[in-house]
Amino acid sequence: MRKSISKLFGLATLSLTIFATSCSSDDNGGSNNDSTFELVREDFKGDITDGTVTLESGTYKLTGKVVVREGAKLVIKAGVTIEAQSSSTDGIIRYIAVAQGGEIHVQGTASNPVVMTSVDKFPGAWGGLVLCGKAPINKGIPASAEVSDLAYGGDDPNDSSGSIKYLRLEYTGYAYNSEKEFNGLSMFGVGNGTTIEYVQSYEGSDDAFEWFGGTVNAKYLVAFNGSDSVGDDMFDWTEGWSGTGEYWYGKRTNAGNRGIEADNNSNNHMATPISNPTIKNITLIGAGDSGSEPQAIKLRVGTKAQFDNVVLSNWKTGFDIQHDESVGYVSTGELKATNVRFDNVTTKATGKDTAGNTVDISEVYTENDNASGAGEGTEIPSWALGWTKGL
Repeated sequence: MRKSISKLFGLATLSLTIFATSCSSDDNGGSNNDSTFELVREDFKGDITDGTVTLESGTYKLTGKVVVREGAKLVIKAGVTIEAQSSSTDGIIRYIAVAQGGEIHVQGTASNPVVMTSVDKFPGAWGGLVLCGKAPINKGIPASAEVSDLAYGGDDPNDSSGSIKYLRLEYTGYAYNSEKEFNGLSMFGVGNGTTIEYVQSYEGSDDAFEWFGGTVNAKYLVAFNGSDSVGDDMFDWTEGWSGTGEYWYGKRTNAGNRGIEADNNSNNHMATPISNPTIKNITLIGAGDSGSEPQAIKLRVGTKAQFDNVVLSNWKTGFDIQHDESVGYVSTGELKATNVRFDNVTTKATGKDTAGNTVDISEVYTENDNASGAGEGTEIPSWALGWTKGL
């Protein structure tokens, strides 16, 4: 009798072990490490409020918004595809957002990137990726992100929203209206404890990358727009961003807008912290005189910046600087571009003060015909090969 009971107890223990293992490994190609979030491969949506959720392999169908809340983590392994489903049937907007205190860890590789895309292959088909951190901004704290209503901004320049490496964002930029639309990667008050490296925005309808204040650094970024659906700027900052950008390669073959549009604060040009990033090793390729704003770099409403090793190719205007504050920073050296190579650029620099009067801002740049930009001049840089598309 005792032997039979022992056998039964052993079988029961084995059954519980098998059940627990199958639940933790998950039939949906992922796992929930101490998280109450229900991960469903065919219906990926909802709030991740605790623990760590890991997407291990294969494709996950994004059917609504996913928000990573404070204290929670979303880990995405190399090779995973997240595919936003069409919103044409239910009107539900698909996007992924990381709230203050939450983290995302995209673990792609050069040979096996993570891809966030859509079943609808056109710009603006879905939202994109939104990060909200606790780093300083000049808009007032707390601010509310325009495309997720999440709070952002604070007093922690070292705040971390996680790590993103080798990620391709496709067909982003869903617009609620003309004033409220997603970018490819939106960074709201993101701190420099966050890693952003090797990210491409492909055929997005609004900006490829936009910084709303914060201190985050971003390296090895690629923006491409070729669709007849006109995209906005490739790189955009405002609200006091003061990080570093290195190795950016932007190319458009359509009639979209600028390579860079940079602001401080449109309501208060002297609001602090003042936008003042350092941008090194950058190539921006335009489509000539076509487009509504065929300018390589537009700097206005009080932004500062330091550029070095810049290649501008196929633009109507190289540098366009506006408003008294930004124009003033040219003369003080707080707005400067060194080692610039112009290739098929009609007007190298133009400026206007706040009253609209033309001013000479030619001292904003110094030239170097040997500038390499993102690495290979106007050619695709070697670091962008293999994990990007469309170039």
